[in-house]
Amino acid sequence: MAKRPIEKYDFKAFGEAIKAAWTGRKESRKKVSDEMYISPRYLANIENKGQHPSLQIFIELVRRYNISVDQFLFDSPVGKDTNRLQLDALLDNMSDNGIRIVTATAKEIAEVEKEDK
Repeated sequence: MAKRPIEKYDFKAFGEAIKAAWTGRKESRKKVSDEMYISPRYLANIENKGQHPSLQIFIELVRRYNISVDQFLFDSPVGKDTNRLQLDALLDNMSDNGIRIVTATAKEIAEVEKEDK
């Protein structure tokens, strides 16, 4: 039986999102790889060369950095994108005062964007 011709998924965009997430948190590749029990080279290959991670590592990275799988796997993402998931995670850990500040800022941004239209 012949192999089914199927295009191999390119994980480069996912790798770039992972790298941006841990650098944004001011973590090091060594710290991330040590905590995930993987080699720094494996993580670097996922980030820079689009190496396919194992399913377990993929899931751990998605959860660790609140990465939206939808934006990488579907042409029309169904759920929230990565930026919104990461913002939700930040908001979940914020005090009531912080939420008030973020809400006021968001309202002001919405007003300015409405005026620009």
